[in-house]
Amino acid sequence: MMPTEHANNFSFISRQLAEQQQLNRYRQRVCIGAGVTNEHNCTINIAGKHYINFSSNDYLGLNNHAEINKALQEGADKFGTCASASSLVTGYHYAHQALEDEICQWLNKPRCLLFSSGFSANLALFHALGQQGDTQSSNTSQAQFYLDKLSHASMIDGAYQSNAKVKRFNHNNTEQLARLLEQNNAENTLIASEGVFSMDGDQAKVAQLAQLAKQHNAWLYLDDAHSIGVIGEQGQGSNSITDIDITMATFGKAMATSGAFLTCQAELHDYLINFSRHYIYSTAISPAIAWATIKSIKLIKQAQWRRDKINELSALFTRLLADNIQLITSQSSIHAIIIGDEKAALQVSEKLKQQGIWLTAIRPPTVAVNSSRLRVTICAHHNENDIKYLAECLNKALK
Repeated sequence: MMPTEHANNFSFISRQLAEQQQLNRYRQRVCIGAGVTNEHNCTINIAGKHYINFSSNDYLGLNNHAEINKALQEGADKFGTCASASSLVTGYHYAHQALEDEICQWLNKPRCLLFSSGFSANLALFHALGQQGDTQSSNTSQAQFYLDKLSHASMIDGAYQSNAKVKRFNHNNTEQLARLLEQNNAENTLIASEGVFSMDGDQAKVAQLAQLAKQHNAWLYLDDAHSIGVIGEQGQGSNSITDIDITMATFGKAMATSGAFLTCQAELHDYLINFSRHYIYSTAISPAIAWATIKSIKLIKQAQWRRDKINELSALFTRLLADNIQLITSQSSIHAIIIGDEKAALQVSEKLKQQGIWLTAIRPPTVAVNSSRLRVTICAHHNENDIKYLAECLNKALK
């Protein structure tokens, strides 16, 4: 018997893919080949050709650092490469506990919880806090979340998939947030933002957000994925500015390993262990990775020169760009050059590839319509010649 035809089954798939191509929003993966020999190498090998990489989130240039690699091998020898279970079964190793303790000491926080990714950690937090509360109690009120409009997709998904009420305030508009909080009568309130915004590179008004949270008996939650390691004298991110109630940050960017963490008070820590489905039902991160991340944190705390270098190269980049180029002002590693049209952004990206520069075009829905951009990341393993060459190529491509 011939298999049944399903010509119309899930037909939206082909339609939506065709639409993506027509809108110049179609995405494809590229495979990075071998060729990086040490942490000082900022090039990538794609299809046999080497490019200077200005799209990496390896902000401090720690990826492939010899000491982190050695710690990873030590962790594998001590604990194996896999946790083999969730943290609440038999997956919580000494390496995980040691990493949590290291993070708590670094950020001066009572408790820490590890997750497999920042996306998972964000979903976990919003889902757990957005529950109705004690289902046996009839007088618990619905939680209220306030999110910056440029918050990461995982924060937006987590908030709207929860049972909480959600309002989004205009980007970094603390005056509008204050007005919204004045009208708020929810018993449980959370203000959420990113410490450094992933697509614009600008910082949240952290001190003002913390003050508003205190005034309105709310908790402040910051996604510090692009701030940790880069901001602060020891790379503590937004917690170097003021005390943050709940912080999420990832290991896979400046920290050069993989996974993520949440820091919070002890009671919330215990609540998440008991009620966060994303934590309860996920295999713990690799203990070898946890062991390597401890070494990464130690290096980050000591390596102020890496943060200084990012600032120096960023200032040089800004000075060298032509006046007609629309650059978003930033104090981070991220420097967004706004192109506008998707097709134009792709064309500029392709011109740069022809000059040996890898700089990915960022298009909707990652950014708003008509704000397609080149997201330049300046890292500690770049040098002045790299920056001068990038600026020269951009000025020619965008003249």
